[in-house]
Amino acid sequence: MEINKEKLVSVIKKLSEPKILVVGDLALDEMIYGDAERISREAPVLILQHSHTKLILGGASNAAHNVATLNNGKVSVCGVCGDDYQAGLLIDAFEKANVNCQYLVKDKARKTTTKTRISGSITTSITQQIVRLDRQTNEFLSADTECMVIKNLERAIPEHDAIILSDYHIGTLTDNVIQKTIELANKYNKVIVVDAQKNLSSYKNVTSMTPNLPDTQKSVGFFIENDELMKKAGDNLLLETEAKSILITCGADGMFVVEPNKKYTKIPVFNKSEVFDVTGAGDTVTAVYTLALAAGADPVYAAITGNIAASIVVRQFGCATTTESELLTAVERL
Repeated sequence: MEINKEKLVSVIKKLSEPKILVVGDLALDEMIYGDAERISREAPVLILQHSHTKLILGGASNAAHNVATLNNGKVSVCGVCGDDYQAGLLIDAFEKANVNCQYLVKDKARKTTTKTRISGSITTSITQQIVRLDRQTNEFLSADTECMVIKNLERAIPEHDAIILSDYHIGTLTDNVIQKTIELANKYNKVIVVDAQKNLSSYKNVTSMTPNLPDTQKSVGFFIENDELMKKAGDNLLLETEAKSILITCGADGMFVVEPNKKYTKIPVFNKSEVFDVTGAGDTVTAVYTLALAAGADPVYAAITGNIAASIVVRQFGCATTTESELLTAVERL
């Protein structure tokens, strides 16, 4: 497809302007690293000598972190954490990432969603993940906690230009939270973008959504094997959700933007390079796409900007972010 580089540069330079609110399942990725020392005498397990621990914002928190690096911290999160040790780590990580967490609700009955990955290495080999431990509460929010989240939404949404609903299906986005967020966003004429893995038809009357190909197929009920079926799937989602556009991410096959009146745009992968880790790339796309829409870009150029951002973060291990200067450099290389 033909790309107007001047238009794309203009979009990227406006990404720092909008204020974004991320609503959803906030999480922390705890990466523990050690050097393999020996096998334990007590059990046939590896003993690691701890070298360092790295804390990374994951889940909906990663979307907020991606926004923060592009708009100088004009981003807030609204969600729930526990009243535990991990909550302190999460809040500290938000503060270091320049993310406002004043709308965060603490619930003593819930665990702060934390995914701990333990990795080991020896001098003659690469670092390898050995085990992952998940701490999370999978039930939906209690009525009292849900009420507090909704009160925070009523305060926060008027103060922001766009909202991201980031659903990892851990329990924050109840039907009431979803409906209230959409209702308030539309009342105040805000951009609202949905990043969810299932139940896509639950999100009605939004600006856009960013499902990946497998989740799109599950939602529409058929395999997408060619562009015609992609168009059909996009049209079905538009009809079900009453969205203004749909951005379907297709991994190595790029993206597909569907708009009303049978308008379709296929976007290839830009700046192809060696892929190290796709973890969190979807959050990056949603974050950058939302920023671009809120800055006035049309869905296609917003998607192209998100596409370029994803091509940068997949070169790094774990959830990663990108900057305006990296995006502009990548555009020059197109």
